[in-house]
Amino acid sequence: VQLQASGGGLVQAGGSLRVSCTASGGTFNSYTIGWFRQAPGKEREFVATIRRSGHTYYADSVKGRFTISRDNAKNTAYLQMTNLKPEDTAVHYCAASSGAILSTIRLSESYPYWGQGTLVTVSS
Repeated sequence: VQLQASGGGLVQAGGSLRVSCTASGGTFNSYTIGWFRQAPGKEREFVATIRRSGHTYYADSVKGRFTISRDNAKNTAYLQMTNLKPEDTAVHYCAASSGAILSTIRLSESYPYWGQGTLVTVSS
């Protein structure tokens, strides 16, 4: 499966942004889709994930502010980000896994397929 992330941009603190992840070449509804991000000088970190069932999981740092969703008919997953903070500035990546298990669903190693990333910049 190939993944294409889009929708990043520059937003002021407190603002909102939605990034998208569109898949091709695979059976989208069979994948767990995750969002990760990497800030300058920092390691890649888990943001959120949505399983085939629709169950969602979030990093504590974004819980209550971000919402992950998916539209299987459009082969697209979304990450709606609200109340953005400067510390949310990062390249945001989407990733897919056909076999992610709950105990390791927050680990980037569980996702073999990755998109190219989209930059989200939050100004203070």
